[in-house]
Amino acid sequence: MDIRKLQKIAVAALEDIKGKNIEIINTAKISSMFDRVIICTGDSNRQVKALARNVLEKIREAGGEVISIEGEEGGEWVLVDLGDVVVHVMQASVRQYYNLEELWQATPAQRRKAVEQAAAAE
Repeated sequence: MDIRKLQKIAVAALEDIKGKNIEIINTAKISSMFDRVIICTGDSNRQVKALARNVLEKIREAGGEVISIEGEEGGEWVLVDLGDVVVHVMQASVRQYYNLEELWQATPAQRRKAVEQAAAAE
């Protein structure tokens, strides 16, 4: 399935269940493992699980392949692997703690430079 279609279906599925702060990050130049990361916040374990399950169902309905789903038993952070797109559904506290947006928006060179600058400032 085309990456744009996968992305559109996943975001629509998250919006259907009232996912918050949906962010799409293009990781094609950073990682060869996948091209997009979609991050979404859910208000509770129950909502996080429902959001991830809805993504899974909508992708399958459209004929897409879901490679795996991880973390569903806990419900604080559920990862849905769609191959070229990885969807992270997280509770707000977990999302803030891991800060995946910062991790995936910076290239390795940018991260190295930031670490060097922080070390020099100390």
